[in-house]
Amino acid sequence: MAERLLGELEADPRARRRLAELLVAEPDVRLAMINAIIADVATRRDLAELRSEMRGEISALRAEIAQLRAEASGNFRWIIGAILAIWGATAMPILLRLIGAI
Repeated sequence: MAERLLGELEADPRARRRLAELLVAEPDVRLAMINAIIADVATRRDLAELRSEMRGEISALRAEIAQLRAEASGNFRWIIGAILAIWGATAMPILLRLIGAI
């Protein structure tokens, strides 16, 4: 009997809607549903805590990004220095030979 009723409710959206209307019309049932739903609703305090936590995480990410930028800048300078040293080591003898100094 119960399985048949559930099968009919699953198959008929109108019947489901009517059952929901009947259940919500009962004050005790409505209160039980509200209490069950309220447990899952975020409060202003929950949102404030989340906002604070997110600000902390964003601040930590900004610090990490600043550190990565500084490291990248330092690495870039080392690369430019290495390129200039290699270029100087290869180009200088050629230039000196061209002007006849060697």
